[in-house]
Amino acid sequence: MNEKHIVGAFDCDLENIHTAVMKMGGFVEEALSNAATALETRDMALAKKVRGGDRVIDALDQSIKSDTARLLALRAPTARDLRTVLSVIEISSHLERCGDYAKNISKRTVTMARDGEIAKALPALRRMSGFVENMIKDALDAYATQDDAKAEEIIERDQEADEIYNTLFRFLLTHMMEDHRNITAGMHLHFIAKNIERVGDHATGIAEQTIYLVTGKFPDEERPKRDHTSFKIQKSDA
Repeated sequence: MNEKHIVGAFDCDLENIHTAVMKMGGFVEEALSNAATALETRDMALAKKVRGGDRVIDALDQSIKSDTARLLALRAPTARDLRTVLSVIEISSHLERCGDYAKNISKRTVTMARDGEIAKALPALRRMSGFVENMIKDALDAYATQDDAKAEEIIERDQEADEIYNTLFRFLLTHMMEDHRNITAGMHLHFIAKNIERVGDHATGIAEQTIYLVTGKFPDEERPKRDHTSFKIQKSDA
């Protein structure tokens, strides 16, 4: 097998993996949008669809990791090709976690249907979700076009996502303190808001991988977190 053929085969394998990542990203974007819509409209059928669709996202994640492992073993890529493969593995993991958060939101939607709600919280959550959905979309676009400048912009936007979350947290906390009957719904809504905020973190992670892919370096400074809430949330029930 000549060198040209080997390079061509590697490029073909890598292109197939890129395609799978973008397909996975599309499913994640749809899941996040549907989860937010189901929560706002109390659409139990749509919430169930999101939970079921997480299996597809998980399967794509496993397929991508299997394909990249095979590529590493058979092709032994170096330099930028190696960075590409490593970045793909990390991006797939970020997307898989976002799918889990969409599933978690849908799980709580079913519970919320049996509880009351805090006025104005659901539209605020929908707006917050829309903000981080755009972060995911733009992060995937930056990855697809290998645009490190656009990736840098997404990292900056994560601070705004944190501020949106902090504002919503204070709103929920105020209503829970004013009326104990709001506590159950408020806690569910807080966990949902935290899931959405974490999606923003994963969008930032995708952007950081794009910068690493293009430049060979991660962003120099650790990005400041603007989540000042007093609750220490553990990993959600994925």
